[in-house]
Amino acid sequence: MPTPGSEKTRSIVLGVIASGLVAASIAVGSRNLAHFDAALVGYTFATLFAVFAIVYRYSMWLQRPPTAMYWRRGWQVFLSRDRLLGNLAAWPKRVLGVFALNNFIFRRSRPRWAAHWLIMWGCVVAAAITFPLVFGWIHFQTPPSTGGGGGDDFERYRVFIFGFPTFSFRIGSLLGGMIFHGLVWASFLVIAGVMIAMRRRMKDHGAGAVQQFAEDFLPLILLFAVSITGLMLTASYTWMRGYAYDFLAIIHAACVIFTLLWLPFGKFFHIFQRPAQIGVAFYKDAGRTGDQAVCRNCEQPFASKMHVEDLIEVERALGYSYEIPNHSCGHYQHICPRCRRLIMALAQGRLWQAGRGREVTARPGIVDVAAIMDAEPAPAQR
Repeated sequence: MPTPGSEKTRSIVLGVIASGLVAASIAVGSRNLAHFDAALVGYTFATLFAVFAIVYRYSMWLQRPPTAMYWRRGWQVFLSRDRLLGNLAAWPKRVLGVFALNNFIFRRSRPRWAAHWLIMWGCVVAAAITFPLVFGWIHFQTPPSTGGGGGDDFERYRVFIFGFPTFSFRIGSLLGGMIFHGLVWASFLVIAGVMIAMRRRMKDHGAGAVQQFAEDFLPLILLFAVSITGLMLTASYTWMRGYAYDFLAIIHAACVIFTLLWLPFGKFFHIFQRPAQIGVAFYKDAGRTGDQAVCRNCEQPFASKMHVEDLIEVERALGYSYEIPNHSCGHYQHICPRCRRLIMALAQGRLWQAGRGREVTARPGIVDVAAIMDAEPAPAQR
């Protein structure tokens, strides 16, 4: 098991490398900053910090024994020869269901699904538009006029991606409206999702009992602030001739930068953890179709053998030892949940009988409770 110092060092190195790669891609994609807007430098540095912190935290998370086990087993199961073709065929369906449709939330609650889906796709659309523009990866230029008079065609724009010319479009066309107002549509999606989520948090007493401001309300407030200030910017230069545009731009920039800085530390981090859920799904599929663990007491299958063995390994890595010396069970995880409940009930019965001075009797067909409860625990491996 890696030491805490080595875990942090490895994570810091990976975070620095990731931030360096993003910075290099900004320089290259914007043609040595030729298409980089200096007014957006605050967004850029906030993004670089967010990339470092996200990679650092993700690396630390992956080095934890439970996560590391799932991560390693997930890739092993996915790339195994006898399951690879089936996994490749199932992968698009899982991506569509888990990410595009969020069906795992739909099964819990439709309002919760609607809030999550609207916020997710609003943020995806906004990120797909904002980051390439901020980094200078995409910019627009007026193309030369196709007529004989020369000059530029001010009715059209040509899109440049990483400095290479691509397609052109008319500014007043439907495509032009969708491109230039993409952030507006994204803001509408996010605001609708935030309103549904806020209503649920104020109406659902179960959620209200466990919610915290930093984890539950602050992310929604930040998303709403970014979206509403962005819409106000659009309203300012579209209908109000730029009234209060500078002030609104500063407020919007502050909201976006604070959100980027908060991204690695709050609830937003689960955005980057969620893709690992696909590997867990493949792991569970392999467990259901593979060898099953048989209870050492009732001799009934109760779980995946791979999962039980992995669980024992993770417990040992975390310093927990549930071995049962001098007993046929060998380890507590080799006993099914039903028999564990019986053991607990019988142990309580033994204590009750012993407290009243009665003779303790054993039940046939049940694990010897005295042997388990009185056994000396094996030394923990840390």
